[in-house]
Amino acid sequence: MTRLNLVTGGGGFIGRHLARLLVERGEAVRVLDIAGADGLPGSVEVVRGSVLDAAALDRALAGVDRLYHLAANPNLWNRDRAVFALINHQGTRQVLTAAARSRVSRIVYTSTESILKSCRISTRDSRQAGLADETVALDLDDMPGPYCRSKFLAEQEALAAARDGLPVVVVNPTMPIGPGDAHLTPPTRMLLGFVNGSTPAYLDCAFNLVDVRDAALGHVLAAERGRIGERYILGGTNIGMEPLLQLLADVTGLDMPRWRVPYGAAISIAVIEEGIAALTGRTPTAPLTGVRLARTPSVFDCSKAIDRLGLPQTPLRTSVVDAVRDFAARGLLQRPLERPLGQAQESWS
Repeated sequence: MTRLNLVTGGGGFIGRHLARLLVERGEAVRVLDIAGADGLPGSVEVVRGSVLDAAALDRALAGVDRLYHLAANPNLWNRDRAVFALINHQGTRQVLTAAARSRVSRIVYTSTESILKSCRISTRDSRQAGLADETVALDLDDMPGPYCRSKFLAEQEALAAARDGLPVVVVNPTMPIGPGDAHLTPPTRMLLGFVNGSTPAYLDCAFNLVDVRDAALGHVLAAERGRIGERYILGGTNIGMEPLLQLLADVTGLDMPRWRVPYGAAISIAVIEEGIAALTGRTPTAPLTGVRLARTPSVFDCSKAIDRLGLPQTPLRTSVVDAVRDFAARGLLQRPLERPLGQAQESWS
């Protein structure tokens, strides 16, 4: 009998790749997404619905063996800050409650690497100095904004559910890049801004980038090999902003910004941009939460997921080339590339 998987947020960046991967592995897939999910394989059952709707969750979970809970608001800014707590935290609580009623055999909860670093730099310099791993233990006051606070509380719900007997495994993807980001999540917007020349300056920082296809496979590996109640950081390459810009320049032949913005100036700009965004509704280029996250390196030791789950490590250059090729195919580029790209890994047309 074919196993039925439910992917909440299956219309999102990682969720779409996960749904396609499960189909390729011969499994039955149902997607629950408030906006639907066009472009998935025809065998995928797409259910429009909210994770805040208990009746919709019960219907979506009927007959499900494995649950992948990815549904969330992944942005670092929203005009209505209450949205983060409602969808990310309360939504996760609703999903876990419904999963307990349905008695699924395994739940993979998608957290984020953003909750594994503190914004209270003065008291946690030693923690920020090296690579963070799954043993990081922070609290709510460490979180730099409403998105991070909501995801921190949601992860706490998931870990508490595991202690209470639910078969929950937690994964913390780092910043995913690659093709197929229909809604332009923050990492994709960052790359697109540099390639289009619409981001004239950069904040010196370091982060971890993971190929979205590796992150999707990491969810399946967590379901198959992960230990209940544990975290796994699904990450790839630790890199600084300057080397990333050099890689983008090398791939595209385009000039990248050379002006480095001091942290203090970046904070001031972010505050002004968020004030304007509150009036206009237009997403700021550099949300305050993102700037605060960039104050210290977001670099991670991903060896646990690599060693225990078998998480693959796609070369960063491949991920970047495929992301830029996808931008071109979707008509998102605002200036012509000066260098031909390599062969695409897959088509997302």
